[in-house]
Amino acid sequence: MRPILIGTLGALFFSAAFIFNRSMELEGGSWAWSASLRFFFMLPMLLVIVGFNKNIKPVLIHIRNKPIPWIIWSTVGFGLFYAPLAFGTVYAPGWLVAATFQLNIVAGSLLVPLINKENKRIPIQSIIISIIILIGVFTMQIEHANAVPVIGVVLTIIPLLVSSVSYPLGNRKMMQVVKTDLNTFQRILGMTIASMPFWIVIGIYALISHGPPSYSQIGQTLIVAVSSGIIGTVLFFYATEMVRNDNHKLAGVEATSSGEVVFALLGEMAILGIFLPSFTSIIGMLLVVIGIILHSLLSTIIDEKQLTKQKKIAN
Repeated sequence: MRPILIGTLGALFFSAAFIFNRSMELEGGSWAWSASLRFFFMLPMLLVIVGFNKNIKPVLIHIRNKPIPWIIWSTVGFGLFYAPLAFGTVYAPGWLVAATFQLNIVAGSLLVPLINKENKRIPIQSIIISIIILIGVFTMQIEHANAVPVIGVVLTIIPLLVSSVSYPLGNRKMMQVVKTDLNTFQRILGMTIASMPFWIVIGIYALISHGPPSYSQIGQTLIVAVSSGIIGTVLFFYATEMVRNDNHKLAGVEATSSGEVVFALLGEMAILGIFLPSFTSIIGMLLVVIGIILHSLLSTIIDEKQLTKQKKIAN
């Protein structure tokens, strides 16, 4: 249960990305600056945090020893996850982007046979519960599809499909590369460093296509970097590492990201002044919340069964 609570708290902080990315888009800011500036800000922060305990050198040595896996999976886990996510806010409100991103829950479960070398069993119970969340996501997309042109829906869904697969794929592959050699902060620092070539390219594109960012966009991306990039990411990565060897529990932790939908909606209502979505969208949101609760219950049941089994073996 503890990993689920930590994951949900991470979702609260991570929701800032959806709220402020949409805010910057409404102000005329470039999605490319919203994405790249976050990681440019994260890098010095992480260097200070990790450097405080003199833990930077092991990260650099690890990257030097395995440069290709670090660059590939960091670019997937951070670059191909966050750039499409920021792009999605061009065509949809933050809460809807957050809702569609919940496809990562099912993606994480389906990726098990491709990622795990030993335990390749797909967590069927978790997938069944995730289907409830998916129904909720598509229910919320109905209102969006009726309000914008088809191209707007396509340019929202396709980038978010890429993002939804890239996040669990990059995260899980990096856990396999790092194993227990580095702690959570070190792994995030390493992934930020290794994905920097990608963000430099995105930053150059932003400068050429849009010019320099405004002071407002710089300030808002700084908030996102601290709340979502540091606090939210650390909490989520820590929660996944706690259950890294249990596919069911890992799927349950990844399901806590569904809380971002509710948090993003409440945040946009409070900060951006948006109105409450339609009844259809609210029903969809409730299905997402129900999915989170069911994942939590499943994780608790599995905990109890494993504890009972261990006691029997001990006796």
